[in-house]
Amino acid sequence: MDTVTISSKYQVVIPKAIREKWNVKPGQKVRLIIYGNRLEIVPVRDIKAARGFLEGMSSTIEREAEDRV
Repeated sequence: MDTVTISSKYQVVIPKAIREKWNVKPGQKVRLIIYGNRLEIVPVRDIKAARGFLEGMSSTIEREAEDRV
């Protein structure tokens, strides 16, 4: 787990290992989400980049009746 410090301008530096793992680039947008007593930072990805990410996923799963409204 990495620890960061909030600057006097309320800025945070994302550690290099995390930037590389999540492929975060300068100028990229992120979304801040308050979840319980946590603050989560989620990279905003271009919707075009998501095209095909479910390819090969089976759609033949058994569904419960309350799954359909």
